Amino acid sequence: MGESERYIDYKEQKRRFTLGQPDNALVWLFVINVVFFLVLQTIKVAINVNDHSSDTFYARVVYWFQLPAETGSLSEKPWTVFTYMFSDVEIMRALSNMLWLWAFGTVLQNLTGNKKLIPVYLYGGFAGALFFIATAYLVPSNKAAIDSLALLGANASVMAIAVAATMISPGYRFFSHIGGGIPVWILTVVYVAIDLGSLARTEAPAAFSVAHLGGAFAGLLFVSMLKKNMDGSVWMNNFYNWFINLFNPNKKKVKNNVKERVFYNTGGKNPYSKTANITEQRIDEILDKINQKGYNHLTKEEKDILKKASED
Repeated sequence: MGESERYIDYKEQKRRFTLGQPDNALVWLFVINVVFFLVLQTIKVAINVNDHSSDTFYARVVYWFQLPAETGSLSEKPWTVFTYMFSDVEIMRALSNMLWLWAFGTVLQNLTGNKKLIPVYLYGGFAGALFFIATAYLVPSNKAAIDSLALLGANASVMAIAVAATMISPGYRFFSHIGGGIPVWILTVVYVAIDLGSLARTEAPAAFSVAHLGGAFAGLLFVSMLKKNMDGSVWMNNFYNWFINLFNPNKKKVKNNVKERVFYNTGGKNPYSKTANITEQRIDEILDKINQKGYNHLTKEEKDILKKASED
């Protein structure tokens, strides 16, 4: 177990599952999906009480969230390119998607930091939408029923996260304390088999299976580009920061010299030789950096601080 893992074990007890943590992308994805699900379920119950039929719910409510395969209908409600990937109305499928999201999302977040998880999720959703619509038009049997085809659920997005995590570190192990653990690539194979197998059993049109595979392709492409130093998450994060700052124009930037004054003690020593103070605040800053960028982005000094602190 490395220094970062020891400190993650020490800190995650009080931090990882805290919904109030402002920068945890995995928690926010989980919360958004759960909120959409609860809102739709509440509306469904209210409609069923009055009409005693779920048809009204799907026709008047789900219609505005699901992604239509027919481009004319899509042009009337373009926001469904986003809403469909956060919406689900089937309890078991929603629960399954959230469990897989938490499993693979935790791996991806630990390996790459906090800022790539949401972009991969969105890329998977966009790719799933593109593949879904293309297949609906290209496959004759799907095209015949194109007016009734609509995509809903986080499957394509979760598939992207699963493949991305597996591509980055196929040997990453779950439950490492039990018989050496289970490699993430095996879990991904199981997940893909369950996901596509469930569609095959229900004899769903090919467009749905291809949409999920489109999400997988997005995850593969994202990591392939990342290995060539082309980070597809940068522009999304920059846009998000720009948008957020529009509503906070007076936000102050923290200057580097503040960190120099707080974390280093140079009194009576060569001013160019820094001695790090191992404080709780300093450790928190390093752990936040691991959460944002991953352990590999730490400097040698920061790794030494974690190592020394873990030994103490």
